[in-house]
Amino acid sequence: MMATMEHSHADGTHSHVFLGTDHERNERRVWMVIALTTVMMVVEIAAGHWFGSMALTADGWHMSTHAGAMLISALAYLYARKHAHDPRFTFGTGKFGDLAGFASAVVLGVVALLIAWESALRFVSPVEIDFNQAIIVAVIGLVVNIVSALLLKDDHHHHGHYHDDPEDHDHPHESHAHHHGTHAHHSDSHGSHTHHGSRDNNLRAAYLHVVADALTSVLAIVALVLGKWNGWTFLDPAMGIVGGIVIARWSWGLLRSTGAVLVDAMPQQRSIVAKIRGVVETGEESITDLHVWQVGPGHHAAIVSLSTRGETPAAAYREKLLEIEELSHVTVEINAAA
Repeated sequence: MMATMEHSHADGTHSHVFLGTDHERNERRVWMVIALTTVMMVVEIAAGHWFGSMALTADGWHMSTHAGAMLISALAYLYARKHAHDPRFTFGTGKFGDLAGFASAVVLGVVALLIAWESALRFVSPVEIDFNQAIIVAVIGLVVNIVSALLLKDDHHHHGHYHDDPEDHDHPHESHAHHHGTHAHHSDSHGSHTHHGSRDNNLRAAYLHVVADALTSVLAIVALVLGKWNGWTFLDPAMGIVGGIVIARWSWGLLRSTGAVLVDAMPQQRSIVAKIRGVVETGEESITDLHVWQVGPGHHAAIVSLSTRGETPAAAYREKLLEIEELSHVTVEINAAA
């Protein structure tokens, strides 16, 4: 059972810091990948200019778009950390990562469309390929992407049961009828937990960008090697279309999971709701209204309205609820049963 703590200020308020447990580590890793990508970009553009290689120059500029996508993730980490205690953000800055992940998913989808479109054009108007040069560039890109993927691999989490499809989980809304009486109380608390199974969608977005780039490099190497040996030049655009379709699917999955968090549709809600009911509804009480949503990686908030004939104070229910690992912020409202 995880211990709970209150983060209280001198004025009696409490903090709303709902950043992921590995926020700073993940932020450092993304900046490292940006540095690596930028160095490779400069080297490739310089080498392309020096040796008159259009393939190297083109891949260098492609690296710049890759670094730009990483920058979205890095700045989101930075902003969320710098403004974690800003009272303007009622439930903290934990969702900035999901916002950045959503933006990155849009960029990834556009990249997928561009790859597929350019590949389709090459079917209609084939271009002459310098196979040796193109293979060298693709191998360089693959090595950089493998190193980047290893840096960004989320090796601490994914132990929870997460689903990309918010439609697979109903968003339950109990009856909104309240019976206000003399026993009505309202209290809330912030719990600090180490959450297992939490997923950082910002890191996931950055990771998918480098994995998508690695996939295109692998497909390009296969197409170029077979094209050089067997003259199968059609494989180059064909592999491009295949890569575009796979990346588009990844983009769609990322859009759905980040979008679900942004609109407060909780993919893991059924299991959390079941735990809340198991803790609160013991016979004398019944939940009349319940809202659960994600406020950061591994952090969830809940508003629980319940009807009871007993005399148990709201604080007691709150403390029991904060023993649920996924919950970090709980508001309890008690209404006297009719």
